[in-house]
Amino acid sequence: MALVSVVIGVILLEYIVFVMMVGMTRGKTGIQAPAMTGDPKLERMIRVQLNTLEQMVVVIPAMWLFASYISAPVAAGLGALFVLGRALYCRGYLMAAEKRSLGFGIGGLATLVLVLGGLYGSVIAALAS
Repeated sequence: MALVSVVIGVILLEYIVFVMMVGMTRGKTGIQAPAMTGDPKLERMIRVQLNTLEQMVVVIPAMWLFASYISAPVAAGLGALFVLGRALYCRGYLMAAEKRSLGFGIGGLATLVLVLGGLYGSVIAALAS
């Protein structure tokens, strides 16, 4: 489980980087909070940050379920794949909205496997007890 904790820490760190990138983009564009619009670069960066937050609500508990009932090393690997997917998503989205699909797909697939595996493992454990 220690490796799962490390990957969760990396997920949180990646999110903090995205938050800082929003701040830097605000500085470059001159758009101050609370404004959320006014420059496509800022709007895309905010969407990267918020979409990542939305995904974290699912992926972190899914990693713990998967690690608890299926495999901690595999959960950590899938979590690392999620981190890679989010990085690619950010890079693509900042270039152009239509270039975010690959990263979204990688992260989404990792999350789906974690959710389904964690659910499967917990149901099997519940039926066995």
